[in-house]
Amino acid sequence: MRLSVTARIALLAIALALVSNLVLVAFVWRQVHDDAVGELRRDTIEQADALFSVWRTGGLPALDRAIEEARAPGDLSLIVEVVDADGRRVVGVGPAVAAIGAPASIDFRIGRLGTSPPWSVRDAGYSVRRIGALRLVSGRLLDDWEQEQRGIERALVLAMLLSLGLGVVGGLVVTRYVGRRLNSVADVIEGVAGGDLTRRVAGASGGGDAFDRLATRLNAMLDKVERLMIELRVVTDSLAHDLRSPLARLRTKTENAVLLADPAQREAALGGLLTETDLVMRMLTMLIEISRSESVSRDRFASLDPAALIEEIAELYAPVAEDAGMRFTVAIESPPLRLILHRELMTQAITNLIDNALRHAPWGGEVTLRLAGQGSEVRIQVEDRGAGIATEDREQAIRRFGRLDNARSTPGAGLGLSLIEAVARLHGGRLELGDNAPGLVAAIVLPS
Repeated sequence: MRLSVTARIALLAIALALVSNLVLVAFVWRQVHDDAVGELRRDTIEQADALFSVWRTGGLPALDRAIEEARAPGDLSLIVEVVDADGRRVVGVGPAVAAIGAPASIDFRIGRLGTSPPWSVRDAGYSVRRIGALRLVSGRLLDDWEQEQRGIERALVLAMLLSLGLGVVGGLVVTRYVGRRLNSVADVIEGVAGGDLTRRVAGASGGGDAFDRLATRLNAMLDKVERLMIELRVVTDSLAHDLRSPLARLRTKTENAVLLADPAQREAALGGLLTETDLVMRMLTMLIEISRSESVSRDRFASLDPAALIEEIAELYAPVAEDAGMRFTVAIESPPLRLILHRELMTQAITNLIDNALRHAPWGGEVTLRLAGQGSEVRIQVEDRGAGIATEDREQAIRRFGRLDNARSTPGAGLGLSLIEAVARLHGGRLELGDNAPGLVAAIVLPS
């Protein structure tokens, strides 16, 4: 029979509580036992040393008086006696025959001291000192000590049972908490699977446990899925709308080319077909590049010198700008030493910015490629002196297939800035459009 995850979590919590308390109880019992034995050992040795000192100063009569004084009325556990070489009692209280064995002296020992009850059936802690031809035996039966130990053991068993009960309660509480949090995640996933992309997992305010981190990551993933689905709908609608015109033109020009009898006119019509076909292919190619840029793995990134990358691109575009009748300048201002970049995608994004600037800047104008470090950010920006983009139109310009009214007469698909924005987002940055008074400042802003 397979147990559910919550049941296994509950059993694990109970097992952990039981094991931890068993270890704690064993440690406490051992510590109490060792302390009690140590205290009995100290008392026995101190008593033996004191009586031995009495014997050395006053002999056996003084020792006999000291033993009588040490004996309290009703104390049946005390052992203080003097025995001969055969273990028979001479004076004092204790077993008539002490089974102390051959050693002349014993510092401390726990065992059966006598050969007759109660000494033969109860353990005692005792010490033996040699006093002339006799031996001094002192100690105590362990009855009282064992009763204290039994009381401690009963208390520890009760504490263990109580902790086991608390462990069961704690396991149920943990199971309820875990089940509730997992069910909230499952409900959101089921809702999203049913088509409701607005569902999100609720996390504790300021919480930092594993469930809160799971909720945060899941919500971030759902945000991205929702954004991608919205973009997919926009792309699908825009693609259908924007492809309708070139495909209609393709059909019309194809029909005209078929009907033309003059070879020169037919060749010119076929050239128009190629132009329209190239436009459609550029649109599809740009869409593929945007999709690829959004799904690039981080292992394709490498540490690069941004200044060296900017200089390579500038060297490539300097003759292009000169042929277009424009001044092309490069400005590198306090750049970082290295950045983690995808070289090919970042190069494509920067060259797209330059192409846009060269296409929209007036003849004889100036285009500037600038690299600047600003605090915790790095700006790679292209500045031109063209017509620019109004503030209210900049968001529209970045959207896929977003073409402004003044750009609809020029060939293009409205995907260039979308690709640049996707590359910037892939690097943890953003695309910013600003005013160059006159002209446009298009900047890729990256974390340094």
